[in-house]
Amino acid sequence: MTRLFNDPAAFADEALEGFAAAHRRWVRPVTGGVVRAGGTPEGQVAVVIGGGSGHYPAFSGLVGRGLAHGAAVGNVFASPSAAQIRSVARAAHGGAGVLLMYGNYAGDVLHFGQAAERLAADGIEAYTFAVTDDVASAGPGEADKRRGIAGDLPVFKAAAVAAERGLPLKEVLDVAAHAGARTRSFGIAFSGCTLPGADHPLFTVPEARMAVGLGIHGEPGIGEEELPTADEAARLLVSTLLEELPEDVTGPSGQRAAVILNGLGSVKYEELFVVYRKVAALLEEAGVEIIDPEVGELVTSFDMAGVSLTLTWLDDLLEDLWRAPADTPAHRKGALDAPEAPAAPAVTAAETDDRSIPAASDASRHAAATVLAALDAVAATVDTHVDELGRIDAVAGDGDHGIGMQRGSTAARQAARAAHELGAGAATVLTHAADAWADKAGGTSGALWGTILRSIATALGDQEAPTAARIAQGVAEASAAVQRLGGAEVGDKTMVDVLVPFAGTLTEAVAAGGALTASWDRAATAAAEAAAATADLLPRKGRARPHAEKSLGTPDAGAHSLALITRAVHGVLLDHH
Repeated sequence: MTRLFNDPAAFADEALEGFAAAHRRWVRPVTGGVVRAGGTPEGQVAVVIGGGSGHYPAFSGLVGRGLAHGAAVGNVFASPSAAQIRSVARAAHGGAGVLLMYGNYAGDVLHFGQAAERLAADGIEAYTFAVTDDVASAGPGEADKRRGIAGDLPVFKAAAVAAERGLPLKEVLDVAAHAGARTRSFGIAFSGCTLPGADHPLFTVPEARMAVGLGIHGEPGIGEEELPTADEAARLLVSTLLEELPEDVTGPSGQRAAVILNGLGSVKYEELFVVYRKVAALLEEAGVEIIDPEVGELVTSFDMAGVSLTLTWLDDLLEDLWRAPADTPAHRKGALDAPEAPAAPAVTAAETDDRSIPAASDASRHAAATVLAALDAVAATVDTHVDELGRIDAVAGDGDHGIGMQRGSTAARQAARAAHELGAGAATVLTHAADAWADKAGGTSGALWGTILRSIATALGDQEAPTAARIAQGVAEASAAVQRLGGAEVGDKTMVDVLVPFAGTLTEAVAAGGALTASWDRAATAAAEAAAATADLLPRKGRARPHAEKSLGTPDAGAHSLALITRAVHGVLLDHH
């Protein structure tokens, strides 16, 4: 378990602060993460990586020459927000564009994609690339749905070296895709991990058993088997990866491979070496030439006891990139020229300031008080149910939904209160709340709740008194926006299963002439029924998808939290009617 922490909510920020203080030769802190101390050379593509905290040395420990130019770091097991990613990318930008790279998780896909759009609006060309190396999380026919685990390292490195050699952005992206297509990983675990402040692990493994096909966010394995010996574990790891070779690799014999045996947090290096001796022997028996193997902690999951094996099948290009020197806090290889002198903090264009308070009518400012009361109720409801939401999420996911919702709703309430005290109208109060929720929560729920609040804000405006029809319109637009952004449909076992019937019922009731309070009551009842019904669904999206059967009988955490929130807001509407 995690023993040393102050406020669990501040753990990720404090860890990043300490990391940057300890590694000034390599990195300097910027809003949202770190960048190279020496900056990005003018005219060089910047490779910016990122993901949640809890995986060190991924992601901040991989910033330095020969690897990433910057890393955006989110909260524990939660993707960094689009604002954080944009900030790091702007600080790392050397004038030739930015490649944003991350593991293939829904929250990362959403936030990095939004960051790329914002960078484009800033005049910075940006592409995104998701690493999909975990063979346990989807079959070969759905490789685009696979998670990114320890295969991050060779794929990040290939792209970064290509950038340092002067390739243009599109060709750096092509190198990343080539490395990703030739990288496969598989892992096993003997115990789950415990988040800072928690008193129990996200999942447990029965005595004398191991979880097979683990994730790196505390997700349980795809299955369980008897606890193996070190040699048996090596055989399982190697045989699994040799069963599925890249399309352009005809067989293992005569091939070259970069090999990574990765410890996930509490497996000691000596244990890893015992396993690796057999991994190496098995690969050599199969005719594989091992190139520059790595044995150690490269992508961790707090204190999880587990290991993963990664193979990147090399051709001449990828071998050259894999062997290239690197100098970062956590990954060093070969010899580089004399270290660059640390650059002074870059002066970047000021971030777009959305904190100005536009003029608002008296009616809208009055409505903003109700909006603030609703956000207070949302945060209070989340606080009451935070443990329950985490428990539901841990059945087949990573167990952080309650924590993420708590961070987001608390930040939204604080930002809304600050805007309200400055005289903001309803739309501006909601917009500030939306940005704060997305920024502080990160993850999928952060992106989606930011979208929900922004959509409603746009419908309300700052000039007119909100009407039932205008509020229903905003909720309907929020529903459509969430479906566009997340790609989920009704039946996928996500918050969409609640948001769609809630929006539909509210719209119908208001259109029939119902008052807002009565219409919202009907819609909240529909939301609760829809949330309960998700217990009978199998997830087709998100981190729970690889563990679909385990979630049967348990409602979706995001759907359940949304239903709770709609009912809490109804209470506010009754009080302010």
